[in-house]
Amino acid sequence: MITVNKLTKTYGKNDNEFVALKDVSFSIPDKSTVAITGKSGSGKSTLMHIMSGLDRPTSGSVVIGKTDLYKMKANDIDNFRANQMSFIFQSFFVEANQTCYRNVMLPLEIAKINITKRKSLVLEALKAVGLESKVYNLAGTLSGGQKQRLAIARAIVNRPSIVFADEPTGNLDTITGDKIMNLLFGLNEKLGSTIVLVTHDLDLAKRCQMQIHLKDGYIESKGKLTSKQLI
Repeated sequence: MITVNKLTKTYGKNDNEFVALKDVSFSIPDKSTVAITGKSGSGKSTLMHIMSGLDRPTSGSVVIGKTDLYKMKANDIDNFRANQMSFIFQSFFVEANQTCYRNVMLPLEIAKINITKRKSLVLEALKAVGLESKVYNLAGTLSGGQKQRLAIARAIVNRPSIVFADEPTGNLDTITGDKIMNLLFGLNEKLGSTIVLVTHDLDLAKRCQMQIHLKDGYIESKGKLTSKQLI
């Protein structure tokens, strides 16, 4: 269970103060698929970053299981994130001058997974995304769709409890985007990972079991969405 309680995030001070999130609260059951939606500037990415420990709230709490994220020291948050979470970003962030193998190996090194287990986990992840023939190719030689699949392989290699994805299909054509999302939803079904998506895509949001729609930093609705809300 992820419990978000009265999250507020403020940037700047006095006349320059901007409130990105306002008293946001909700709970996400384990093994759920969740879409966080809203127009640009509504607070979607800020919420995801705070839920995942990449940013700190001005006030409020995020409790994952029995772990209160912001009662932990920074190093403990880093370790918790490395072992429990993974991230997929719209811009891929793959290491172009490293092989696909090395790119996918990185989270295992950070999480200090036993070195004897790493190779089988990396090869399994690359096969899951259809890149088994690209193991020793440099990431920079891949197409856009292949780079996004590589990013997903890196995200799933340590079998995380929670996957956060920020506009994971935003740079992809429809066919490739559908394949990527099928991979993510398959991860939810096979491993029981909780999937939290930030998206403008109404069809994608509707595939999720839960939808949280933000407007100007607060929750406008939970549940069914309209195309007008996402523009």
